[in-house]
Amino acid sequence: MTTTNTRPAPTVWATLQAHDAPALIDFLVDKLGFIKTAAYTDGDQVAHAQLDWPEGGGIMLGTYQPGNDWSRQPGTAGMYVVTEDPDALYERVRAAGADIFREIADQEYGNREFGVRDPEGNLWSFGYYRGEPRP
Repeated sequence: MTTTNTRPAPTVWATLQAHDAPALIDFLVDKLGFIKTAAYTDGDQVAHAQLDWPEGGGIMLGTYQPGNDWSRQPGTAGMYVVTEDPDALYERVRAAGADIFREIADQEYGNREFGVRDPEGNLWSFGYYRGEPRP
């Protein structure tokens, strides 16, 4: 049973679709560090999966279903994920053999970040920049 004490706070959830959703889930969990919170499957088809980022937030994903009213072309997304220690995450992701398309570096706007391409072609950027304060 879910209660107000166990449900996560309201937030924005990015969604992805994948040609091979089980492989994408494995990549995001094993190489990037997401936590598989839920996965509803039928064979190799994923109807819905929830992957949480250990530091907050998460994504939802499923198997690509062309023609569905909520259909998005796999491999076309770009995500930015906040992490307190981008250097440690970079080393772990690199050691895991992920496809790093942008090496870790300090940015002009005050962030330190790196970029990874997942097996579907989506781009992931990781850094400690949390955005500007609200006015």
